Amino acid sequence: MATISSGPTEKHMARQTRERFVADASRVLVDIGAAVQEHLLRLLDQPANLREMQNRRDGWTLYQQHRQAWLDGTAGAWQKALLPHTASAKVRVSEQPSLSLLGDEVMENKILASRMGRAVQEKVTQEFDDLRVRMEHLEGEELPGHDILRPDVLALLMVEQWTAAGLPRAALQTVGDLIQTDLAQHLQKAYHAANQSLISRGFMPQIDFHARVKRVPNSEPSSSRGAPLSGGGAQSSGGKLDSTRGAGAAVRRGGAGAQEETRMMTATTPLARARMKAQGVLGQLKRLLIDNLGDFDVTSHHQASPALAQALAARPAPQAMIGGEGGGAVSGVTVMEDYSPAGLAQVVGSLREHSSELKKKASTAGEKATIEVVALMFQSILAEERIPPSIRVWFARLQVPVLRVALAEPEFFGTINHPARQLIDRMGSCVMGFDASAIGGTALEAEIRRVVQVIEQYPETGKRVFQLVYEEFQKFLSKFLTEKGATQRVVSVAQQVEQKETLAIQYTIELRNMLKDVPVRNEIRDFLFKVWAEVLALAAIRSGAQHADTIGLKKAATDLLWAASAKPNRADRARVIQDLPQLLVRLRQGMTLLGLDTPQQEAHIKVISDTLADAFLSKTEAIPQARIEAMAKRLANLEDFVSDDGMGDLPLDAETIELMLGIDASSINVVADGGSKPNDAMTAWALELQLGHWFTLEHNGKVKQVQFAWRSDRKQLHLFAAMDGSSYLIQIRRLAAYLQAGLLLPQEEEALTLRATRNALAKLDANPERLLN
Repeated sequence: MATISSGPTEKHMARQTRERFVADASRVLVDIGAAVQEHLLRLLDQPANLREMQNRRDGWTLYQQHRQAWLDGTAGAWQKALLPHTASAKVRVSEQPSLSLLGDEVMENKILASRMGRAVQEKVTQEFDDLRVRMEHLEGEELPGHDILRPDVLALLMVEQWTAAGLPRAALQTVGDLIQTDLAQHLQKAYHAANQSLISRGFMPQIDFHARVKRVPNSEPSSSRGAPLSGGGAQSSGGKLDSTRGAGAAVRRGGAGAQEETRMMTATTPLARARMKAQGVLGQLKRLLIDNLGDFDVTSHHQASPALAQALAARPAPQAMIGGEGGGAVSGVTVMEDYSPAGLAQVVGSLREHSSELKKKASTAGEKATIEVVALMFQSILAEERIPPSIRVWFARLQVPVLRVALAEPEFFGTINHPARQLIDRMGSCVMGFDASAIGGTALEAEIRRVVQVIEQYPETGKRVFQLVYEEFQKFLSKFLTEKGATQRVVSVAQQVEQKETLAIQYTIELRNMLKDVPVRNEIRDFLFKVWAEVLALAAIRSGAQHADTIGLKKAATDLLWAASAKPNRADRARVIQDLPQLLVRLRQGMTLLGLDTPQQEAHIKVISDTLADAFLSKTEAIPQARIEAMAKRLANLEDFVSDDGMGDLPLDAETIELMLGIDASSINVVADGGSKPNDAMTAWALELQLGHWFTLEHNGKVKQVQFAWRSDRKQLHLFAAMDGSSYLIQIRRLAAYLQAGLLLPQEEEALTLRATRNALAKLDANPERLLN
């Protein structure tokens, strides 16, 4: 560290740096405020259902009223966070009068801010890391978790001030991506300015690479298998915890003890921790390139030198590569399909030679280094034996397109979310569970071939073509994984069951709200809540919410309410007697639709009939006709008022599946809710699992290799398919419990391109000279 011979003390310098940073960061607030307003205004012109349109209008109106309060509150909160740590302890990031207020709202704020903070930090990692190291050297201690210099602290304060200003959280979720993008761009400059200010005053002009690496006592080795899943503390009924799993699994627990269990109960999701580790690997790679090249810049775009650009434009293909369906020619080279080990070795050798030729054409150190890193990454990918050879040959053809992107857009080395990385990772994760014979000739192989050919056809589009085909591959995957007959039928019935149960829950809630101050006998309330809400939900799923039969069943609810209310005058009683036969027909029709047998129906009809008879003798006030008409109108359009909140457990089991499908359901394993209670982090992780990934599942003492094939629209049901044709339908909380107990293990703990980057980094760390040789 450089010594300061004159000027302010190091403590004073640190305080000035924070003040300058907050001042620079605060300048973005006006721009963010205007951008959010414009975005909310644009949403008003976009089509949506009635409920969503009302939410958008409410969000826009409230933002107009409270926009300045949010911006001023955020600026003020950032300023308060500059107070010394002893004082700021009283003004914590969440200013709560008492611990009793730390409820769902605060936790939701923290979750939303954590996501926003991670996204921002991915964009500013290098400059933030540099500033963190300098500040730690200035102050002689690690940067506190509540320090205003941390992106997640800035984000949390923005989120808290949003709700404190009276703005709805739903609107913030709508504009969250916009805010984090603008914030990241501006903070990148703010961190850079803070670093340059310290450098200009002679403080740490250069940062030792090793100063970035934190040494944590007793930390587990980075290579330990299963680390992201350890802990949790709950045993599921599906099997034991302390056992060695099969097929790539590891020994669980291993004496982690209460400390590890507590960490798992309070930490972020394992997937989030994996992302942070991944960002660390990329940070090491960037630092290695900067240290060895000096002028390597990952923030700006470049154009390849003329000779290299000409060589890349030729797009040569190694001779063992596929040249299209059934063979063909690429760039004048006749090629054959050859998936043998010798053919694959020839592909790898040809790519290595091609990389060497490209390095000769390169005119700058940065170009040579980029070619070398990409070549080493693809060497690792093509050496992955779990990828079928036919797919590896197609992956080989992506090396040159990826190299073009990496040369023009060096951020490829700086973020795990680059579309080229995401595409290769997604395709790789889907094919690692197949053997060569199982994937040959499938639609999945054909789609990967199509994706590669599309990328080759548009070399001038940079990462845009990768983004396009990545989105197309995602859509293909959701269809491909569920197109088999048995799986398709299970998905169809599961989706319907979830939709029906969701509507039934929400219909019940709405009926309770409608009748909370209406004089209705408890017998009628129970029938409407427990039976008729189910009838309406099933009718809406089968026939449609506005079908004539569904409308008739909704009308029956209000007719029953009116009939069961007091009838003080003769005309009303006569009307009840006249309409009763038709009403009873409707009620039986609904109960038949629900599957109730005749004795059950007659029991309900008797209770209703007795209640109607009592209404004839009641001296209480009748329900006004206007109130009945208002309820009827609301019932007719009840779907406009329901939401996805309040979803509980679904009454789903193998017997229900068999009854609804009319087939033998012996190959369908319904893993319903129950067993251990998962923590919030595990539930969040379950919701982040990606379709197509392979897992090792232990269920009822059996271990199977399964692929995540489908997730329902409301994310309550998840389907995993095994190669033998069996499938596992798992509800969300049970899925989280399996993850927590280690009964469901991802077969890949890090993405394909990240593992390739790690391998390339190890080779370059051992021999940095190869970057330029």
